[in-house]
Amino acid sequence: MVGTLIRVSTHVLDTSRGKPASGVPVRLERRDGAGEWAQIFAGRTDDDGRCGQLLIEGKEFGAGEYRITFRTETYFRLQDVEGLYPQVEITFHVREGEMHYHIPLLLSPNGYTTYRGS
Repeated sequence: MVGTLIRVSTHVLDTSRGKPASGVPVRLERRDGAGEWAQIFAGRTDDDGRCGQLLIEGKEFGAGEYRITFRTETYFRLQDVEGLYPQVEITFHVREGEMHYHIPLLLSPNGYTTYRGS
């Protein structure tokens, strides 16, 4: 299992409130050989704004193109806030030999930032 991707995680922080964004719908997909997106995970951030594991335990994943989609409209509606972006899609490359990717999202009603975390 050396060199196999074993963890993809995320953390969403609402920078306008200075708090974790709980209850944000999150979806992880992987692009297959035909160029189509195949869903791996669908869920919501926990009370701390985290999804600690977006991969299926025991299943091997490798290098390729992955995409995390955050349904921010759903989150902001619960906050009674009108946001600009109904969803945020982050597409990233998993390189051969990498085992863990942490993709945080810093979110506000009118903007967002992301980076590769640790």
